[in-house]
Amino acid sequence: MEIFEVHTKADKRDFLRISPLLGQKFPNYVQPLDKDIEDVFNPAKNKCYGFGKATRWILKNNGKVIGRIAAFINDQYKNFGTDFPTGGIGFFECIDDQEAANMLFDQAAGWLKTRGMDAMDGPINFGDRERWWGLMIEGFNEEPIYGMAFNPPYYQKLFERYGFKNFYDQYFFAMKITDPVPDKYIERHARFKNKKDYTARHIDLDNIEKHAADFATVYNAAWSQHNESKTITKEDMIRNFNEMKPIIDEDIIWFAYYKEEPIAMWINIPDLNEYFKHFKGKFGLLQKLRFMLMKRNGVCQRFTGIAFGVVPKYQALGIDAFMITEGSAHIQKKRSYEKYEMGWTGDWNPRMLNIYKALGGRLSRNLVTYRYIFDDRHPFERHPTIDYSTIEMNKTHNDGQPLVEEAEKSDEKLNGEPQ
Repeated sequence: MEIFEVHTKADKRDFLRISPLLGQKFPNYVQPLDKDIEDVFNPAKNKCYGFGKATRWILKNNGKVIGRIAAFINDQYKNFGTDFPTGGIGFFECIDDQEAANMLFDQAAGWLKTRGMDAMDGPINFGDRERWWGLMIEGFNEEPIYGMAFNPPYYQKLFERYGFKNFYDQYFFAMKITDPVPDKYIERHARFKNKKDYTARHIDLDNIEKHAADFATVYNAAWSQHNESKTITKEDMIRNFNEMKPIIDEDIIWFAYYKEEPIAMWINIPDLNEYFKHFKGKFGLLQKLRFMLMKRNGVCQRFTGIAFGVVPKYQALGIDAFMITEGSAHIQKKRSYEKYEMGWTGDWNPRMLNIYKALGGRLSRNLVTYRYIFDDRHPFERHPTIDYSTIEMNKTHNDGQPLVEEAEKSDEKLNGEPQ
């Protein structure tokens, strides 16, 4: 067996083709678009090259490709409570052979060590966490949603036998569109419905720049509590929203406002795998025309969450229930979809887990982000749970007015658990 760094066009083709070769044995496998994978490794497409680096390899045996792996260094990747430099690995594919897997892991680890890393997390993406993040260990009985890893079940054995440990679990929940909104949500919705300063509405594509700014406002406030030092600009979101226009469904992207101040968001998109599963990794002119025809004919029956956030001082009040109830009534009335697959949340985020459970979602998939520490200088510790008690909750709006009466009832519970 020999490992080769990816340089040539032939290498890139080999890197792409090993995934469908292994995945075709599993009926629910959906081949990702080749372009989506290649864009990760294109400095002109991936902004992470501005503060990091990446490389990738293929593994061959007698000229036949039997595995692949990539390794990344990302200066903006935060280690969640640890203070040692940690790199990442991803896009791992391998035959069911521990020796072959170990060669790939060793190659990536060696590259990271020589660049000052003390550990590696994986499988993760050289980019945002909504794509290619985690190893699937449960959920093989359904097709993956767009951007989700879908690996053979034996990969768990390959990782854990090498020495990777479970850094955190990633949970996905799903529900039918016809499932009723829980009574607790309806009760909370009623508290805000009669307060004219609070509104919730879906986006308007004719006002895309405003919604891009709304997204950036909520995102930067809500994600600050994750200690990731990660922000996004209005200009970034205008560009992202404009790029997403062909797939955006206005009815499933929602914001909540207090006097036009954005305070929460619930961002969903149609599950693109409902279309892409027919394209075998390609998305040229013919596929684009077919995509538009399928979209017009309502082929997609599943939508999925990609972002959910509430500005910290509005958390634990029920604004999430208000926004979701408003959105659900609208979506159920439209009946354009049959199923909702919520985006993943980590076991370290109890508030989001409780929201998913309180909605009546069922656990549909379990992925794992693993960590491997190169030596015993650093003890292994699982990802710490977010401590919401340390997050300052200002009890007034930006205009100095007190929050709704429910602000003083932050210990209220959904299904008996803190929100």
